[in-house]
Amino acid sequence: MPARQDASASVVIGTYNRARLLEATLESLRRTVSGRPWDVVVIDNNSNDDTGQVVSAFAATAPVPVIYLHEARQGKSNALNTGLAHARGDILLLTDDDVEVDPHWLEEACLAFDRDPTIDYAGGPVSPIWGATPPSWFDQQRSDLWGTVAILDYGAAPFVFEERQRVPLGANMAIRRDLIARVGAFHPELGRNGRSLLGQEQAEFLARARAHGIRGAYVPGMKVAHHVPASRLTKDYFRRWWFWKGISRARVDAMHHRTELGLDLRHVPRIAGVPRYVWGQIPREAAEWVRARLARREKDAMRHAMRLAYCLGYIRACWSRRTLAPLAPIAVGSSPA
Repeated sequence: MPARQDASASVVIGTYNRARLLEATLESLRRTVSGRPWDVVVIDNNSNDDTGQVVSAFAATAPVPVIYLHEARQGKSNALNTGLAHARGDILLLTDDDVEVDPHWLEEACLAFDRDPTIDYAGGPVSPIWGATPPSWFDQQRSDLWGTVAILDYGAAPFVFEERQRVPLGANMAIRRDLIARVGAFHPELGRNGRSLLGQEQAEFLARARAHGIRGAYVPGMKVAHHVPASRLTKDYFRRWWFWKGISRARVDAMHHRTELGLDLRHVPRIAGVPRYVWGQIPREAAEWVRARLARREKDAMRHAMRLAYCLGYIRACWSRRTLAPLAPIAVGSSPA
């Protein structure tokens, strides 16, 4: 199949009560440099601020078509699925309502697909826009805890995600429209919903899609910046996020019977319904946390404390015995003529 240079694109953004941040996101899209056809799809997930006025004002002067949708079913996955069902581009670019995109973001993403027809999805770096000075216990040089505040940087060289067992962030991800038609979209029982920190909707999507042999590309030039509010730079927020990550990850693992590193859970010993290795991790992390605290290595102590929170969340999910139902496929919008 020859490389295409004319693939169209749709930018899909779910939003909930972030009118001012959404306004900055849309204004950053106004600066997009690309000669290909593209549009913007905004899905309002029951906002009660002036989101509607912000989108209408942008649409009135935007350089491309803007589709404004409403989704009454609360939850990030529901909003994104509604957007995907109405998006018309060949390439669907997903980002958040608290992100500012680089002027070349859209073109860099689409070129990855144009150049390599075997690539099914792509992702790129996410840098922080700090709402406050990062605390001393947050390690800005090591990436262990970066996902908590949606930061990602895999370096300046492109690579295939599957070859390094890596994944992109949902705030900066692009997929071929036909991938949605083949494997479905995002599971509605995962992803943010109100104040819940439930997540892993993207990880579950990729786990499902990888069963079809898909390949994804890390694209260094596909850059966005993400607002990190001061309220997320607290130990309490980090503990909650990692606890909910444990819950979310356990549900995904139970659904696919395999961990993100490829361990087949059908053959793993269990104690009280929980994989034995999770129990084993708790005393190890606790011991390392004590050592780090005694040595006053606060960054290391925080890292081990978050792994403990993850284990506790994982155990809670195992004990709840709640499983995720299979996802029904959704239709995607018709490609523009």
